[in-house]
Amino acid sequence: MIDQVYVGALTLDLLLGDVRSLKQKRSVVRPIIAEVHKHFPAVAVAETGGNDLHRRAEIGVAVVSGTAANCTQVLDQCERLVAGRPEVELLAARQRIFHDDD
Repeated sequence: MIDQVYVGALTLDLLLGDVRSLKQKRSVVRPIIAEVHKHFPAVAVAETGGNDLHRRAEIGVAVVSGTAANCTQVLDQCERLVAGRPEVELLAARQRIFHDDD
């Protein structure tokens, strides 16, 4: 039985390469989201911001765990996976860990 519940949230601010339309943007962002979900099926991942901007995207990742360390570890791995993609530049990453007492 899990005594504690932690929720980890990761926000990634991305600069996309040579993208000139929202359709091109989708063709870059959707495979990134799919790859994160493929490697980490237990996380929730979605485009969460910058929807109207051609060259910017915000991706959000969330994980639930019994330990804060596991949340941090999974979010770090997700961040490295996205940062390693050659078609995007990671401008900023922000992690937050929430506890059930918060």
